[in-house]
Amino acid sequence: MPSEPAPAERSPFDVSDAEIDQALTACEGDPRATIRALLVGQAYLEHQMSRLKADASAGFRRICGTQAEG
Repeated sequence: MPSEPAPAERSPFDVSDAEIDQALTACEGDPRATIRALLVGQAYLEHQMSRLKADASAGFRRICGTQAEG
């Protein structure tokens, strides 16, 4: 009996119908509210990433500046 190939690892961009239904259910079936919630969530994550990048850049500059002086 031939063995079935292992399922390919799921891409983070693959969204199942069940996940879409779950998002719609969380917004009481309102597609506009669902899209709004997803966009607000995306904007929040983008803001957090910008803050983290700025903090990391400042820390990197601080470390590099200290090493260059010493």
